[in-house]
Amino acid sequence: MVLKIFFPQCCNTAESGLLVGRWIPGQDSAVVLAIIHYPFIPAQVKKYLSQIQNQTQVDLTVLGSWSIPKEGQEGMENFLKDLSTIFPHSRWLQLSREFGKRAFTCRVIQKNGMTPPEQDNEDGDGKSEKDKIIFIHYDQRKVMLSQLHPLQEGDQNPESSELRLVFQTVAKSQPLFFLDKYDEGPVKLTHWQSEGREASIIVELLKQASVPLCMFMTWLLSMWHWICSIRILNLRPVQFISSKLSSCVQSGYRTGHLQTLCSPKRATTHMEFMRKANIFVSFLVDLALGLLLISWLYRENRIGKLANTLIPVADHVAKELQELLEWLMGAPAGLKMNRALDQVLGRFFLYHIHLWISYIHLMSPFIEMILWYVGLSACLGLTFALSVLSDIIALLTFHIYCFYVYGARLYCLKIYGLSSLWRLFRGKKWNVLRQRVDSCSYDMDQLFIGTLLFTILLFLLPTTALYYLVFTLLRLVVVMFQGVIHLSVDLINSFPLFALGLRVCRPYRLAEGVKFRVLCEEPGVPLHLSMEINPLKCSCVVQCYRTATYSCYPKDSWTALCKKLFVGELIYPWKHKSTKTD
Repeated sequence: MVLKIFFPQCCNTAESGLLVGRWIPGQDSAVVLAIIHYPFIPAQVKKYLSQIQNQTQVDLTVLGSWSIPKEGQEGMENFLKDLSTIFPHSRWLQLSREFGKRAFTCRVIQKNGMTPPEQDNEDGDGKSEKDKIIFIHYDQRKVMLSQLHPLQEGDQNPESSELRLVFQTVAKSQPLFFLDKYDEGPVKLTHWQSEGREASIIVELLKQASVPLCMFMTWLLSMWHWICSIRILNLRPVQFISSKLSSCVQSGYRTGHLQTLCSPKRATTHMEFMRKANIFVSFLVDLALGLLLISWLYRENRIGKLANTLIPVADHVAKELQELLEWLMGAPAGLKMNRALDQVLGRFFLYHIHLWISYIHLMSPFIEMILWYVGLSACLGLTFALSVLSDIIALLTFHIYCFYVYGARLYCLKIYGLSSLWRLFRGKKWNVLRQRVDSCSYDMDQLFIGTLLFTILLFLLPTTALYYLVFTLLRLVVVMFQGVIHLSVDLINSFPLFALGLRVCRPYRLAEGVKFRVLCEEPGVPLHLSMEINPLKCSCVVQCYRTATYSCYPKDSWTALCKKLFVGELIYPWKHKSTKTD
């Protein structure tokens, strides 16, 4: 069994003292966290470690002694060796280092005696006892701040579980690092903060300022919930319309984000902290982009230019639709259509276009004012402005949506009628209770009426299918444009900007694993390795920390989508999925 000792790099030149750390349970490994320097009182050391154990819930103990030559302390090594009787343990490590050498020497004192490194006790495979000790030097600060992935430990490999325990031990022992060798206290320690503590006045001021800001935001959210709880807003028609408007959905989503940020509950896990941080950065970026849009939109009278362009564009689209309908009412592509049905459908859709153009011209004097006030919605963020834009597109193309619904319903009715009459010819019928096709006998009158209806529907199907095909293609063009907007909103809402920035600026914070490099390999001393952190891949960062949100992706598979298009069922390529809580 190889004894692995994880030793912090900051303690390589520390003065002689006691090794404080933890024996990894179930593993033949030890993690050194700090070195306690002389002078000290063993009773005070035990009391101090007991206090740290209560705070960290980590089984900290004195692992052994550390000695380094120094003038006037020639007997320090023997003194530290005798302390093994005061701090009893199954094993007592005696580490020593000489100046000018990078390697350590190690002696392991068992309860039943000592195993000196000078002995060359060969075992069955020809290896000596000294080869069974490996020193692994690690950067204590990086290991403490890093998070080893995957977060859910599914790997049964003992090496990976041992490494995870090492990372958790160093991270949970943070209260041990509050006291160092320069502080006045019962003990003096050397660890990663001994060469200088990190502090930031700006961070402390932001922490102090965040408390009243969170209280103010909580008050605003309570007022918003009070407004939303008004009885008239809870009526079913209002709720139905608000659920279909992208701006209402986005406002509700951002309200949930603000509730998460202003919650007095502290993030206790790594995923909760990262989720809050990603939401906060996403919210700031969203507001910044919205303010940039406002600064561009309200300069050089761009609102007026946009309003003056909107009416001609609407007239041009209406003219193109009229020409398309007139083409369909003739002989499109040389196809022979049912003239009576063709004329009825064409005039029906032309009347809708006439109504829509009249409505647009009636609203034309107010369009600039409406756009001016709608543009102010960008102060709530770019995502809200994009959601309003999606709603405006939906309103401006409502006549195309109506054409699609009329054509799809008529086409679907004929498809299901033909399929039902086709079963009649084969002596079958659809059993509604059992949800299956059963055999059935029909009389002569039923077969005659069924044949007559089947013939009528079959000959009228090409005309209906052509109108359905044309308006479905128009609807898909609008849907694709709205889908791009929804994808942009979803990207800003869910993209883990904070996690990705952390991966770029401080890659050790998100660790995928570690790699070992031979630091020192000298004869007569244990092997020394250097442990370096492998950062998590950027694609894995996005996949792991992406904020759960409603998505713009198709709810159904492409096969189901094509089937719906073929039978004439209404399709909505995006569905607002419920937000999952992590």
